[in-house]
Amino acid sequence: MNTKNIGAKALKLLNIRLFFLQKYAFYRMLSDGSNEIRLMNKYTVIFAPSFPYVMALRNLLICSLFLFIRVNCACAQKQGKEYIRLMFYNVENFFDTVDDPTTSDNEFTPEGAFHWTPSRYINKRNHIFRVIAHVGEWDPPALVGLCEVENRGVVDDLVKNTPLAKYPYRVVHKESPDQRGIDVALLYRSDYLKCIGQQFIRVNFADNRKRTRDILYATLSTTKGDTLHVFVNHWPSRSNGQRQSEQGRILAASLVRHKVDSVFSRNPLANIVITGDLNDGPTDKSLLSGLRALNDTAQAKPSALFNLSACKMKEQTGTIKYQGRWSVFDQIIVSGGLLRGSLRTEASRCLIFRADYLLEPDRRYQGVKPFRMYVGPRYNKGFSDHLPVYLDIMMKGNF
Repeated sequence: MNTKNIGAKALKLLNIRLFFLQKYAFYRMLSDGSNEIRLMNKYTVIFAPSFPYVMALRNLLICSLFLFIRVNCACAQKQGKEYIRLMFYNVENFFDTVDDPTTSDNEFTPEGAFHWTPSRYINKRNHIFRVIAHVGEWDPPALVGLCEVENRGVVDDLVKNTPLAKYPYRVVHKESPDQRGIDVALLYRSDYLKCIGQQFIRVNFADNRKRTRDILYATLSTTKGDTLHVFVNHWPSRSNGQRQSEQGRILAASLVRHKVDSVFSRNPLANIVITGDLNDGPTDKSLLSGLRALNDTAQAKPSALFNLSACKMKEQTGTIKYQGRWSVFDQIIVSGGLLRGSLRTEASRCLIFRADYLLEPDRRYQGVKPFRMYVGPRYNKGFSDHLPVYLDIMMKGNF
């Protein structure tokens, strides 16, 4: 058997449309932060082939693998030139292991209730990396909004001590007055975007004893000179009940709307993205009255906000599940300018990332639920109680 002929014929067949790899290859991010390529072929060899045949097949697979990587890397280069991918992820309690005496983080220490050891912290960090990398496919997202991060240290560790270090991520972050010590943060890739301004909006309650997360507002410029305004939010929770805590979320929504109106006064077609864990759904008062976000994108107009996540409610899905019911708390809202301008998107490009490894069986209420890190005090080894959301914003000439 001529090994060279086998390889040449096989590679010629492969080059027609990379059929074999397109159908039976997939990319998998390992939980320890490393990368692994695995090939799955339905035509399993059930006989003992000759050694030359095995070597030819081995060489074919190696060549095919490199071709597959090159093709996908070329596709990855489209981000920043053809589109910008933005994602938001409530990572659920991304704490370091050191006690901060100014906040209530005692539970997340080695001696605390959750026995938060360095190994558990590293596993958590690598889980977050895995999700970010997977959402970006072959090219991690240009913009990553995060909430429930304890401090700048854990965010820097994420971008510097995982494979994300290969990408030029920059961090926008500031310590919030939140009682638990959790903040919001924004990662952006400096090869795709330039940050030209940042601001942190304080949410001040009438009761000075209440403290929550600041709202992050960043202004960024694309490689083509377009300006993008991004708000990252984590509005007050429902821990005291929906109605009892509602005014806090309405207050946060009103503060965002006030800043948005200031941007609209200068440019009615400004490109604005509002994302975060809002702890309310698209039809709740904070969204409809406080933020004044519309749920129908068909009537796109200047100086208006449109909730791209509203359609997810019709799909009987969500980003968080409580007592058997899915809710869309993690949302992406855009300005009318982003539905008709030089940067452009649409509701169909706003998606919930539902990878199988982010879910586990819901034995009590049936179906599945987010695979969270802790279930009560028990370490569950999971990811988060929320699912990520993401959006592709197309650049001029690509829509």
